[in-house]
Amino acid sequence: MKTSNILSLLFSMTLSFQVFGWGQTGHRVTAAIAEHYLTPQVQKVVNDLLVNEDMAEASTYLDEMKSNQSDFWQKTAASWHYVSVHKGKTYEQEGSPLKGDAVTALAKYSKLLKDPNSRQSDKQLALKFIIHVIGDLHQPFHTGTNEDHGGNKIKLNLFWKDTTLHRIWDEDLIDHQQLSYSEWTDWLSKKITDKQVQQWQSIDPKIWIAEGVKLRLGLYPEKEKLSWNYQYQNLPIIKQRLQQAGIRIAFYLNELFKNGE
Repeated sequence: MKTSNILSLLFSMTLSFQVFGWGQTGHRVTAAIAEHYLTPQVQKVVNDLLVNEDMAEASTYLDEMKSNQSDFWQKTAASWHYVSVHKGKTYEQEGSPLKGDAVTALAKYSKLLKDPNSRQSDKQLALKFIIHVIGDLHQPFHTGTNEDHGGNKIKLNLFWKDTTLHRIWDEDLIDHQQLSYSEWTDWLSKKITDKQVQQWQSIDPKIWIAEGVKLRLGLYPEKEKLSWNYQYQNLPIIKQRLQQAGIRIAFYLNELFKNGE
């Protein structure tokens, strides 16, 4: 293989790693929780679009497509999994970049999903984008900064394995619990109260981002080698963000289709 091709492949792999969110298990949990809160009308819309597929399976599609070498997946959509918010700034102050981000992608695919002239295949993709992107925006380091690439530049060691701060929050702490996504969903769903549903039903992504930015500031560790204490301090945050993402995926879709398909 030519050197230029090797470098191109390595760059592609690095880019994909930088924008991963929640990991397979986390995304499936958010989508499976969401299905508990869809209205019957919206559940029918989802079922009609995701033929022989549930929301949990659909939730990881965007990450699976990162290996697709088309310009759309490698260049256009690569930045649509996150937003960048510098310390001391808000998303409103930062604004979206020209290449777009998670917020602009959510708006784009919400409009496409509601357009009666959209093709069925485009609506299917739009639904998958919405499910995935809302999940991504609840991972605190998907509301990160350009300086450390959302924690990807921060090299750490968790439970005696080399990793990064971003990866710890995407999947390491979740996977360390050795639970299936269905076990996670069952346990977390049972603990969501009616009061929390009322508190968390906001469909404004700027609110979700502000929450993530506030959380992010307290998640940078003071040392490189992490284990049980970091997990003890932060696993409750991960659990709540997964629960909130599930509720908000559902309420976002319920609102989108409240007046009919």
